[in-house]
Amino acid sequence: MRWANHLAQQALGSTSPNPPVGCVIMDVESRIVGEGFTSPPGGPHAEVNALRAAGLRARGGTAVVTLEPCNHHGRTPPCTEALIAARVARVVYALRDPHSVAAGGAAALRAAGVDVEGGVLPEEASRVSESWLTYVTRRRPFVTLVYGASLDGRVAARDWSGRWSNSQEALLDVRSRLRAENDAVMVGCGTVRMEDPNLAAVGDVRRQPLTVLLDTEARTPAAAHAFDGPGPALVAVAEDVDAGHLAGRAEVLKVPRAARGLDLTAVLKLLHDRGVCAVMVEGGPTLSGSFVSADLVDKVVAYFAPMLIGGGGHSAVAGPGAASIDAAWRFRLDEVTRIGTDSRMVARHPGRLEGLLET
Repeated sequence: MRWANHLAQQALGSTSPNPPVGCVIMDVESRIVGEGFTSPPGGPHAEVNALRAAGLRARGGTAVVTLEPCNHHGRTPPCTEALIAARVARVVYALRDPHSVAAGGAAALRAAGVDVEGGVLPEEASRVSESWLTYVTRRRPFVTLVYGASLDGRVAARDWSGRWSNSQEALLDVRSRLRAENDAVMVGCGTVRMEDPNLAAVGDVRRQPLTVLLDTEARTPAAAHAFDGPGPALVAVAEDVDAGHLAGRAEVLKVPRAARGLDLTAVLKLLHDRGVCAVMVEGGPTLSGSFVSADLVDKVVAYFAPMLIGGGGHSAVAGPGAASIDAAWRFRLDEVTRIGTDSRMVARHPGRLEGLLET
């Protein structure tokens, strides 16, 4: 199952709105004879790819898959039918399928005489599928907040110098791996006007993320480099604002205003309706603070450079903040890794996926 989870990770960023799934086929002597992961939308699912690799050796064997096999006709036939047709004797899966349309695979397999076991290493599988699980159950994309900072949590000095002054290894991790694993990369107009970034994923990626700019007053210049990437671009502006100067450069979405900026829940709903499962917020302190204040951050990936900036520096998260320590937004620290000269910390909001680990 751990290898199946590893395979599922290879599909991150290229399968939405379908789940990233990994599958391993073992023959009757428990030797691995086939493996696969989910293809981009419209292509074969993980089970079919693995069964094709295994061929006749799958007969009487075991399929190990990270998600309960689907049981519905969509753009592709049900995976349950493929497993039954291959005469697999046993199916082991990690997570039940919470999707009301695709669920029921375990019952269909059992009805066909296949031995089925669920709930194997569900915690590990849920981390790989956390974006899709959030997309299906909470009806919004999974939100990852990403920033680079000093040891005292400053993203820049008083004069705004030093933004992303982390190691080259840390920068590459963000611009290559993280961007490629997410369906959309989001920044605010302040970041665009100050840094004029290109938000494309670098390197050999299966699918470029959607560039999303949040610009309440439509102040982003049409010449911004964010529109020059290979992927599509979208700009969210307030409903009462004219964004005609962006015609031909990006799709413009009109969004209701909030007390400060745009209604982030409405923004996420629009992205969800476009099949976006995972959003990476790579903006500055203002945008980060807005997502934190709205309690919409599911995961934090922070890179800390071995330096101190001190008073006057700009905090990673702006906004009103917590009125007391009891009101602080608390996360579970899951990973601390050295990357280049920096440390990378990954923390998740606890409890967001409770109830999804049932078999």
